[in-house]
Amino acid sequence: QVQLMESGGGFVQPGGSLRLSCAASRSIFSINVMRWYRQAPGKERELVASIGVLGNKNYADSVKGRFTISRDKAKNTVFLEMNNLKLEDAAVYYCNSWSVDMGDSWGQGTQVTVSS
Repeated sequence: QVQLMESGGGFVQPGGSLRLSCAASRSIFSINVMRWYRQAPGKERELVASIGVLGNKNYADSVKGRFTISRDKAKNTVFLEMNNLKLEDAAVYYCNSWSVDMGDSWGQGTQVTVSS
């Protein structure tokens, strides 16, 4: 499996911003797609954003225009820039990778708390 390490979670007030990072143990260009998921208490895990090896990006409707997924190939790191955070964005955010040779890999998650 690919080792994934998330960081950047924390506490923020509504309207605030956070940037999450996901460092991978191998070149992200050897990974077919990298994704950010989130899971709030009592809810199912949902896909937030993804970026393919060619740079194609997709977002959940609920975060379009507020969240941006990006990557730094030199650091083998994927980011999730989250702006204008809302109460409903509070969740544990997980980094996920999928590749043909390794299949699915998950990070341990990072907590995002949005509260006034």
